[in-house]
Amino acid sequence: MKKQSIPGLSHLQFRNIFCIGRNYVEHAQELQNEVPAQPLVFLKPTSSIIFDGDAIHIPPQSKNVHHEVELAVAIDKAGKNIPKEKVLEHIGGYGIGIDVTARDIQQKAKDKGHPWSVAKGFDTFAPLSTFVKKNQIANPQNIDLHLTVNGETRQSDNTKLMIFSVADLIHYLSTIFTLQPGDIILTGTPKGVSPIVSGDTIEASLDSGLTTLSVTVE
Repeated sequence: MKKQSIPGLSHLQFRNIFCIGRNYVEHAQELQNEVPAQPLVFLKPTSSIIFDGDAIHIPPQSKNVHHEVELAVAIDKAGKNIPKEKVLEHIGGYGIGIDVTARDIQQKAKDKGHPWSVAKGFDTFAPLSTFVKKNQIANPQNIDLHLTVNGETRQSDNTKLMIFSVADLIHYLSTIFTLQPGDIILTGTPKGVSPIVSGDTIEASLDSGLTTLSVTVE
């Protein structure tokens, strides 16, 4: 995608999308994965970003595409080796994201020890809501995440269940990458991931509607 401002944080333009895998114990268990000892990091391309009212396109290469609702964090200040106690200074705001995953492609990659980039990176595989400024959320480790498919609740949990907190993640990422304004961190999904198919409507919310996201599936 061409450079685009982050909805709700118009002074920032999208840069990198850093994603965290297996950051909730019960989600790791539901996919029969080990709980990681340190954050499991992968990236999505900016071409995968869509917004409220847009559509996820099921690629012909996959027969099993899943939703994964996540807290999204927008970086507003560059930093390297950021101390955990200074993390809040680098956050611009929070949003709701859906890490769309071609689960069958991912499983084949995992079985061979290959990267997950294809399974996670198709166009439209990163729906993002409008972001709210950080001062609207007192504690990122006490945020309700909720996702429905066709009105049926599929995922509903709280960020207090994260294995690695937002502070942990930003500190860790900044020891590897220099974080830049406009970087997005998708912080992992709780239990309840499940398939989506053409014709579905997906609705996600952060903290009982502080910000919402609605997309269809084609």
